[in-house]
Amino acid sequence: MLLGGHKHIIDTKGRVILPAEFRPELGETFVITKGLDECLSLYNMMEWEKLADKIKALPMTNPKARAFARFFFASARMVETDKQGRFLIPADLRAHAGLKKEVMLNGLINHAEIWSKDRWEAYNEESDSIEMNAESLEGLGI
Repeated sequence: MLLGGHKHIIDTKGRVILPAEFRPELGETFVITKGLDECLSLYNMMEWEKLADKIKALPMTNPKARAFARFFFASARMVETDKQGRFLIPADLRAHAGLKKEVMLNGLINHAEIWSKDRWEAYNEESDSIEMNAESLEGLGI
């Protein structure tokens, strides 16, 4: 399970260290792609295949389904960690997420997200409090 938030620095080559806690779950090779809310998402191969199966099941006659599939798959890349646990974030994905220097790597149970530190802080400041959102999740059994 991927849990916790970790602040890291992107080096001049566009590499970032994968938190040690994430390495057993993500493995040495994993998928990085555009995420929702202007961040990046990291998936291990098993979770990526589950997501792919769900998206493949959507009707491709639906323009929203096609757009959703394009969003995730056109930008997806397989990446590998080096001996120091670093991986390269492709330049186009860094630009999409506004990644400059300081980043947050956050675990979200079955995948991780990478946010620019500034966007992460703004997201947390602008979001409604979890207490206000909790009532709307009542029907999910949470």
